[in-house]
Amino acid sequence: MNLTRWGLRLPGRQRRPAARAATDPTPVPAARGAAAPASPVGETPVPPTGTPPTGTPAGGTPAGENGNRPAAPANGTTVPLVNGPATAPGLDTETVHELLGRVPAPVAVVQGPEHRVTYVNEAYAEVFGARPTGAPAREALTELVDLGLLPLMDQVRNSGTPRTLKTRRVPGPGRDGFYTFTCTPVEMAPAPPLAAAPAGEPPAVPPNAGVPTTPGARTATRAGTRLSARGRSGRGRAGASRSRPRSAGVLVFAADVTDQVVSAERLRESESRQRAAAVTLQRSLLPRELEQPDDLRVAAVYQPGGTDAAVGGDWYDVITLGAGRTALVIGDVMGRGVRAAAVMGQLRTAVRAYARLDLPPHEVLQFLDELASEIDPQQIATCLYAVHDPHEDTIVYASAGHIPIVVRRPDGRVERAEEPTGPPLGTGGWLHTSGTLSFPPGSTAVLCTDGLVERRDADIEDGLNTLEDALAGAVDSPRVVCDRMLRAMGITEHHDDDVAVLVLTRPERPPQESGLARGAVLDLHGGTEAAARARAFADGVLASWRFPDELREAGVLAASELVANSLVHGRAPMRLRLRRTDRRLIVEVTDGDEHLPRLRRAREADEHGRGISVIASLAADWGARRLPEGGKSVWAEFVIEQPPGD
Repeated sequence: MNLTRWGLRLPGRQRRPAARAATDPTPVPAARGAAAPASPVGETPVPPTGTPPTGTPAGGTPAGENGNRPAAPANGTTVPLVNGPATAPGLDTETVHELLGRVPAPVAVVQGPEHRVTYVNEAYAEVFGARPTGAPAREALTELVDLGLLPLMDQVRNSGTPRTLKTRRVPGPGRDGFYTFTCTPVEMAPAPPLAAAPAGEPPAVPPNAGVPTTPGARTATRAGTRLSARGRSGRGRAGASRSRPRSAGVLVFAADVTDQVVSAERLRESESRQRAAAVTLQRSLLPRELEQPDDLRVAAVYQPGGTDAAVGGDWYDVITLGAGRTALVIGDVMGRGVRAAAVMGQLRTAVRAYARLDLPPHEVLQFLDELASEIDPQQIATCLYAVHDPHEDTIVYASAGHIPIVVRRPDGRVERAEEPTGPPLGTGGWLHTSGTLSFPPGSTAVLCTDGLVERRDADIEDGLNTLEDALAGAVDSPRVVCDRMLRAMGITEHHDDDVAVLVLTRPERPPQESGLARGAVLDLHGGTEAAARARAFADGVLASWRFPDELREAGVLAASELVANSLVHGRAPMRLRLRRTDRRLIVEVTDGDEHLPRLRRAREADEHGRGISVIASLAADWGARRLPEGGKSVWAEFVIEQPPGD
């Protein structure tokens, strides 16, 4: 790099003295042996010592025709001299007004602390009406007062920094328009002393009165139009301008952004319609009303993301499996919009179909994993499938990359189901496993999606810890617990993700309703007397529960048929279980054989195959499932008629 007296010269960069002279009105002293800078209009350049004047040959004869120096043209425009840089052309008042008049956008120029109107172009008059010059802006430019532009103009005039007021509505005759106002500081060229006018004639207007120039560069608009306020008389006019102080003014430029605002509004309306359609689809795919099992109290809430967040694929469901057991499902499809909601709907339908098979939770997730890969290989989803069994006081669950279950014990302790957890659905190549949680009466469990506990600026463990703290003091109904979880986690309508929460509570019962009053079990050892023992046991238990005779007889017949079917097609060990809830009577028989019975039509000559048909005709519902420890369970349900008014 080369250091000179005037600046830093980098490799590959050339100094441009001509451009510098054109933009800088103050000439820089020339180096020894260099050409002299151009002088102001009307003055002969003074050459350095020992150098002939610019434009004069070495012999001393002036250049040009007939040996005379070329004369400067009118309007203050100078012609570049031979071998010398040119000065910037000057613009008089009429030229400046003509340029601003050609601008299609409204332009107004004000001057002084009261912002007196100096100039408005035709575009401004078309939008806001004609405005008189010389009046303060507060009186003449009332539209700017209504838009709150005067304080901004004061700031621009005092600070010398441009300011912008974006997208303001301006009433119009046909429709309202929208404009963005930019205020730029300018300097007003002072008017020279006026000569006395002849009698009867108006005083002469200075040619440059009211011409706006910015300090230094003299820019009239932010677009960079360079306006010179030099006079017609060359150096004498410029010297007069320097001898008088300039007046600070503001140039107001209004850009019409109506089309942009209308387009943006249409885009917002379109996005709003699309989001409303996605939310409608999402809610239509969720259960309108949750099933309420006999031994559980269940509530759920779905909170879509804010207007800036697209609808996701969160879902939940409660499925009654029969024999008092209940399946609880919650999941989240990755992605946003209608596509995620559509995939969610397919998965939820598949879960209900698989649940009807009464499969273990890990087998249900295994089927869902394969199905998710078939629906969309690029789409993955998390899911948690759990089954509550009131007979065992347990929740058996399996998780595919989902948020774990959080359980509050009757004594107030809160724990989290950590294992087992497999990868999300749609990844394939993984064998899911099931886990077990104890869930005695008085317990509360919370199932949720990641939108409840996950934050972009915090670890997910922090969210889970906050959820546990909020659940520790929650002893209300499931609906109240749902609302409390949302408040504790700071979920509002402006949340950046959708949230699904499913809360289940197992109510505690009075001591007199526990034990034999709710269920009875009889172990059967086989033999021809097993069916008779089962009938006698069932008749005694149902009589103690004071059921109507019709219901008692149906229950005894169902117990006899189920035991007889187990004696023929099953093997030991066998067990008869009777259980009652507030709304149902459940008769269940288990044995050690894993072959499930099927309902079929028996022919007239068949001696067997009518037992399940009898059960299906008597009971409100029936079913069969394989047991995790081996064997099967066959059950039948009967509806308990409620007294009037209950």
